[in-house]
Amino acid sequence: MQLRLAGAEMAARIEKLNSLLTPCRLCPHRCMVDRRQGERGRCGVGAVARVASFGPHFGEEPPLVGRRGSGTVFFSGCNLSCVFCQNYSISQLGEGRQMDAAELAAVFVELGRRGCHNINLVTPTHQAPMIVSALALAQEAGLRLPIVWNCGGFESPEVLRLLDGIVDIYMPDAKYGDDAAAAHYSGGPGYATNLEAVLREMHRQVGDLVVEEGIARSGMLIRHLVLPGGIAASDRVFAAIASLLGRETYLNVMRQYRPCYRASEYPELARRLQPSEYAEAADCARGFGFQQGLPGFENGT
Repeated sequence: MQLRLAGAEMAARIEKLNSLLTPCRLCPHRCMVDRRQGERGRCGVGAVARVASFGPHFGEEPPLVGRRGSGTVFFSGCNLSCVFCQNYSISQLGEGRQMDAAELAAVFVELGRRGCHNINLVTPTHQAPMIVSALALAQEAGLRLPIVWNCGGFESPEVLRLLDGIVDIYMPDAKYGDDAAAAHYSGGPGYATNLEAVLREMHRQVGDLVVEEGIARSGMLIRHLVLPGGIAASDRVFAAIASLLGRETYLNVMRQYRPCYRASEYPELARRLQPSEYAEAADCARGFGFQQGLPGFENGT
């Protein structure tokens, strides 16, 4: 949000985003509940932002962290329900507190004051109207940092188009290359099919990652968590990214899967990833020509 969009156009985008709350059509679930009247859909959040925590974060990819950290805001709730979620107390149990637009804007400004290199919005999809409203206030207060949309990849292209000129860096998870697995393990029907349109729209807006003096300024970073037994269909994820975006894409192939939350209920997920499974996935990614972001940088997503 480096002054690419402001004033009347920003206000118009906020109005359009707010209209998608009633009935809610902010993500592919299209729950059609009236969140302005207190109804809750799959994400479990109403019409007021809900935040679990915020502060400088040093566990993200190096181009985001730099020397002073990524200004990370963890939003409560999620439009996915991954049975292996490592942050389930936030995403599934709703840990956090409500913040109005002024309070959230103050958080963004404070992270800038503390010297963070960017504002990193974690799991923002279902809270897009509230976040953009707060960003407008923070911009009026002088915020000029890159905005990172750190999401699970289950997005609405319609909503993404409303973020054009607001988001500087898209960092989606590319969780699955198989729709059936996405529906079974993450409650995301049609995830892999929808992901292609999502990645295409994100890349149209910001292009490949641009790094200046070691710090990301704009572009895309994509994460893929390798799951045991090839459940995520990693090869299909890499093939789709290579075909849609090209091999210059920054791709972080992550190895830190561990059985959390409800993973013990699924025998195929109730174990850690084997080194050989990760090596096979990383080699597959390299086979498609990816170099940036490999080998996978360990982080806590």
